[in-house]
Amino acid sequence: MAERSTAAVDVADNSGDEPLTAKADAATTDGTAHTQDAGGASPHDEASRDDGSDAVPASPDLHSGHKLARRYRLEECVTRLDGFSSWRAVDEKLRRAVGVHLLTADHPRARSVLAAARSSALLGDPRFVQVLDAVEEGDLVYVVHEWLPDATELTALLAGGPLEAHDAYQLVSQISQAMSAAHREGLAHLRLTPGAVLRTSTGQYRIRGLAVNAALRGITADKPLRTDTEAIGALLYAALTRRWPYESDAYGLSGLPKDLGLIPPDQVRAGVHRGLSELAMRALANDGATASRQEQPCTTPDELAKAVAAMPRVLPPEPAFTAPPEYQRTTYQQGTYGRPSARPSSVTQPVIPVPPPPLQSRTGRALKWAVSALLIAALGLGSWQLAETVINRGNDSGEPTPTQTADNGGDDNNAVESDKPVAVAGAQDYDPLGMDGSEKPASIKNIYDGDSSSYWNTDGYYSADFGRLKEGVGVVLDLGEVQQVGNVEVSFLGGSTSAELRTTKASSVPALPDGFTEVAKGSGTKVSLKPDKPVQARYVLVWLTKLPLSDDGNYRGKISDIKITS
Repeated sequence: MAERSTAAVDVADNSGDEPLTAKADAATTDGTAHTQDAGGASPHDEASRDDGSDAVPASPDLHSGHKLARRYRLEECVTRLDGFSSWRAVDEKLRRAVGVHLLTADHPRARSVLAAARSSALLGDPRFVQVLDAVEEGDLVYVVHEWLPDATELTALLAGGPLEAHDAYQLVSQISQAMSAAHREGLAHLRLTPGAVLRTSTGQYRIRGLAVNAALRGITADKPLRTDTEAIGALLYAALTRRWPYESDAYGLSGLPKDLGLIPPDQVRAGVHRGLSELAMRALANDGATASRQEQPCTTPDELAKAVAAMPRVLPPEPAFTAPPEYQRTTYQQGTYGRPSARPSSVTQPVIPVPPPPLQSRTGRALKWAVSALLIAALGLGSWQLAETVINRGNDSGEPTPTQTADNGGDDNNAVESDKPVAVAGAQDYDPLGMDGSEKPASIKNIYDGDSSSYWNTDGYYSADFGRLKEGVGVVLDLGEVQQVGNVEVSFLGGSTSAELRTTKASSVPALPDGFTEVAKGSGTKVSLKPDKPVQARYVLVWLTKLPLSDDGNYRGKISDIKITS
C-alpha cells in the first residue's frame, strides 16, 4: 500500500555544471542533473557514498504517456542517472503536476529508498517538500512528490547575485529550524545543497530530499548532525558572497582562491552583514574561528537555530524612494501658464484687460441682499409651519411630542443593527497535506444546511494531532464573491476541538494552507472565530488543528454547522 512522506527526493543534485541562468521553473524538479557528481562535495563533508561492488541496474525503460497505478501519467524525463530516472508527471485524479522518481525493484538501494520515504512520513513538517506516494509495484519502485510551480531553486536565485541580508537571514533561520526538527525525529538530509533549497512566491524556504536523497545516492555519515550543520553554513556563505566556501567550483558557483583557506564572507565581498558572516563561519568546519573574535562552533542545526535567534533581527531593506512625476502644467491662451515666456524679453506682451467679477456693481450688491432676505424669510415660514403641524398631530393622537420624554423601558431606539448573515455559495473539504488530497467530501454540504443534527466529519486518527501525519485538515466555504467577514461561528460535535479561521481574497482556493491568512483561532464545542476587525474574503477556511477522542477509540473532528456574519 502506498505510504505518504513529507520530503521530496532530491536525488542527483551535483556539481552545478548547469548554467546559472537555468529557468526558474526548474526548481520544481528534484534538483537532478544529467551529469555525475564532480567536485560538488565539501572536502570537509563527513558523508560518504557506498556504491557497493555490484553493478547498478539500468534505469527503468519507460516512455512519455506511461501510467503508474492508472493515475500518474509520465510527461517528460528530466534525469536518467545511476539506475533511476526522474520525470515530470500529471496526477490525473487530482489534475495537478507531480514529480516521479523510478527505479527497478532489484536496485541495490530500492529497499532503503522505500524505508527512508516511509520514515520521513512521520515528520509531517510542511517546510519539507511532500512525498505523495512511495510504492513498490511489480518490478518497479517509484516515489511521487510535489511539483512546485511557484518555487525557485537557491541556485537560480544566486544567478542574479548574492542575496540581501534580510533574505540570507530568513534562509539560515528557516533552514536551521526545519533541520533541527528533522534531527529530533532521527532524520538527516546529508545532501543539503543549493539545488535542494527552494523559495516559494511567499518567501518561504522549503527543503527537498530529506532522508530519501541520501538513500538513493547511497550516502551515509558518521556524524549526520555535523554534516547537515556544515551544509547550512555553506548555503549561508554562498547566499552572502555568491561563492562556494571551498577551493573547488560547485553548483554553478566559483570556489575560493587556492591556498587562501576559509576566509570570512565579509572579507570576500564588501558590505556583507557582519553578524551573518560570523554565523556562517561558526557553522562551517573551522573550529569556530571568526574574523573578529573566537566563538564556539555550531555543531548541530539546533545550536545554529539558537545562534540565529540570539542575534539581532535583520530587517528588510527600506523601499527605494521614487520621485513623483513632474507636475504637468497647463497652458493659458498664447503663453505657458506658470512658466517663463520663451519669447525675447524685448518684445512687449499685449495687456489683456481682466473683466470685473460678476455682481460687483452697486445694483448687483443690492440684488444679492434682496435674494438673501427672501431665502431667510422662506426658511423661517417653512419651519414655523412644520412645527405647528407636528404639535397638532401629537395633541390629536395623545402620544408624546418629540419634545416630551417617553418611557420605553430603557430600550435604545438607536441600537446598532445585528450582524447580517453571509450566504455560502458552496463548500469543499480541504486536505492538501493528506495522501489522497480529500477528507470525506460526500457530507460537506451538512456544514451549512442549517440542520444541527447532520454533520461532516474527518477520518479517524490515532492521536489528537492527526497521528503526526499532517498539521491539520479543514473545510473551505465559498462566499461567491469578496465580502466582509466579521464572525464565523462553528458548532462541533464529539468534544472540544481546536480550529483556526483563515481567509483569502484570491479568485481560487490556494493549494496550501499558507496561501490563506490566519485571522482568528479558538477551541471548544461552539467556537466563535472573530477577527480583530472585519476582513474582506472570497474563501473562508476553517482549519482544524486538534481533534477530540471519539467513541470508536479514534480521534475525529465533527462539524455540524457553520454560520458566517458580516
